[in-house]
Amino acid sequence: MRLAFLGICLLVACHASVKPPVGGGNLGRCPLFPSNNIWNTPVDTLPVDGNSSLYVNTIGARKTLHPDFGSGLYNGGPIGIPFGVVAGSQPQVSVQFQYASQSDPGPYPIPPNPPIEGGASSTGDRHVLVVDQDNCKLYELFAAYPNPDGTWQAGSGAVFDLRSNALRPAGWTSADAAGLPILPGLVRYDEVAAGEIKHAIRFTAPQTRNTYVWPARHQASSLSGSQYPPMGQRFRLKADYDLSAFHPQVQVILRAMKKYGIILADNGSSWFISGVPDERWDNDVLRQLARVPGGAFEAVDVTRLQVSPDSGEAKSP
Repeated sequence: MRLAFLGICLLVACHASVKPPVGGGNLGRCPLFPSNNIWNTPVDTLPVDGNSSLYVNTIGARKTLHPDFGSGLYNGGPIGIPFGVVAGSQPQVSVQFQYASQSDPGPYPIPPNPPIEGGASSTGDRHVLVVDQDNCKLYELFAAYPNPDGTWQAGSGAVFDLRSNALRPAGWTSADAAGLPILPGLVRYDEVAAGEIKHAIRFTAPQTRNTYVWPARHQASSLSGSQYPPMGQRFRLKADYDLSAFHPQVQVILRAMKKYGIILADNGSSWFISGVPDERWDNDVLRQLARVPGGAFEAVDVTRLQVSPDSGEAKSP
């Protein structure tokens, strides 16, 4: 069994045998969805959503970005959402789901001792993300726990073909509340070090509406007011926001937020930005993100990019 844990040097040796090429949306031999996927499409020229001010104020115009990833440990686990890469020969195991009607049944190629969000003893979201690098399939679990016999149990799970623009069935969750994949929206050290992030970034907000917008497929709220952003809502950092005082690595992240934006994927703390734990992160540098207020963002209307409501394919902006 060949397994490389990428960006989670806190769990295994830092220099794994399989690493993603730097500076792009690809992961090894696999794309993180086609180049024309909505995750990989710039939104810097799109119109502002009519409810932008309401959404920003609801999330918190004076609250600031928070990097929910970094180096070291927090409560004994990695800081961020780790992922693993396996070969196509990795044995697959069965998974029993709490929300089986909205989960892909598997089996899933989960290796022994995979990286788990928060660490093996975590009681949090416990996401497990695994990429089959030979078949370019992404397997994601929420609330994943191993059983003594090698099988697993989880709240929900989803399988994504990384070469396809297919979305989840309408109304289905995934390992994320919005029914979206998690991995394509994570900030990874290698792409920041290369100087460019070429995709949108995942983030959370404490209150969302009981609906979703493309490309999301699921809502997780009982709130109906128009001031609450729907799952899948895209935001971007305003074009005139000055980046000159930030560390070069932080500038890379903020430039991506201007060009590709951020996608609301789950309920959580205001403006929490998701990324992969990596011992190469400088947490003091990442904390500069906390200088950026929510009021520096605007909601974006992406409807003109949609080719089909059931596809992640996007038109050129």
